[in-house]
Amino acid sequence: MYVGALELDVLLGDVHSLKEKRSVVRPVVAELRKRFEVAASEAGHQDLHRRALIGVAAVSADAAHVRDVLAGCERLVAGRPELELLSARTRLVGPEDD
Repeated sequence: MYVGALELDVLLGDVHSLKEKRSVVRPVVAELRKRFEVAASEAGHQDLHRRALIGVAAVSADAAHVRDVLAGCERLVAGRPELELLSARTRLVGPEDD
């Protein structure tokens, strides 16, 4: 079993409140969940209205599949015009990591 985690640090565009931030971040998280069948959530920078840390997790029997899914998630977020992807960090844990 392989578990992959992806941290996406994003800068939001013309957002002036936490309420506006939620209206931008929630649809992105929902699309990640639906399109890639991953666990996704806003996982950081919750008190800042122009930044968000989106966490994504995937599990598979195949390491390459986990990498492909997380790369697709990163591309989706990077392609959103209302967001600027500041950084992305991927971690992969597998059976050899005991």
